[in-house]
Amino acid sequence: MREFRYERAADAPAAVALLAASPDGAFLGGGTNLVDLMKLGVATPDVLVDVRELTSREVTELPDGGLRIGAGVPNADLAADRRVRERFPVLAQALLAGASGQLRNRATTGGNLLQRTRCGYFTDVTKPCNKRSPGSGCGALEGVHRNHAILGQTTEGPGTCVATHPSDMAVAMVALDSVVQVVGPDGERAVPIAELHRLPGDDPSRDTTLRHGELITALELPPLGMPSRYRKVRDRASFAFALVSVAAALRVQDGVVSDVRLALGGVAHAPWRATAAEQALVGRPATEQSFTEAADAELAGAAPLRDNGFKVPLARNLVVRTLLDLTGAAA
Repeated sequence: MREFRYERAADAPAAVALLAASPDGAFLGGGTNLVDLMKLGVATPDVLVDVRELTSREVTELPDGGLRIGAGVPNADLAADRRVRERFPVLAQALLAGASGQLRNRATTGGNLLQRTRCGYFTDVTKPCNKRSPGSGCGALEGVHRNHAILGQTTEGPGTCVATHPSDMAVAMVALDSVVQVVGPDGERAVPIAELHRLPGDDPSRDTTLRHGELITALELPPLGMPSRYRKVRDRASFAFALVSVAAALRVQDGVVSDVRLALGGVAHAPWRATAAEQALVGRPATEQSFTEAADAELAGAAPLRDNGFKVPLARNLVVRTLLDLTGAAA
């Protein structure tokens, strides 16, 4: 493990200033992902700026009925919050589907959004990986890729990357249209979560659109007002990342879909907002046929690899089953 300097700042602006002056530094929140990567030699920051106590650990009401979630709120506390369970069950369910109880006690809301992929080629420094070492190649493309992306991946050129984003919480946050509050060297800004994570493009080493030194301080959830659910398919019942997951919310009026939110996990480099499926559903009957056609519209652009083609029918079935489960409550 590379030697590093540990810093504790007095407040968020001071932490931002410290990191802005350290191009190879990193913020330390719960550390449940970063410390593992440091032990493996994947992450090698020369400075760690501890921010765990610098952002709010509170969930507070917004005037419109939404919630503001401090970036320091532990995942376990957020999942247990009564307002989250009652108004945003999709979020509580996604949090409880992730990691283990011990890790949820430590992991923070802000840090959860910034998890890095668990691709075995990324975490093994002896293997080629464009995300870890730009220009070295993508070992997963012709190697072991059963768990990898079927949407939005880059399979040619120097930016080749087929890794998937690991967070369950982020998938729910995308479906909920949350807004990420950020402070950085240039001041404060609000980032719609749909604009936070990025596909690999020509630079898979960048997971988000955040600039160096920018710190997530909070997330804001607008009111939802319709039933929601998170469903995750994985290889074992606990402590496993999604093969495919679905975050869904549905409103039905007179048997017709009037509003729908859909996001997929385990299928792309970023949490995947299923906009094609959403557009195909609004105004259509809330039936299994409509749900299937909408899922097919979303998955029409899928480009599975040699060993993960099963994710296409799995995602289709998961979308349909989740929407059917919501139909009765949404009517």
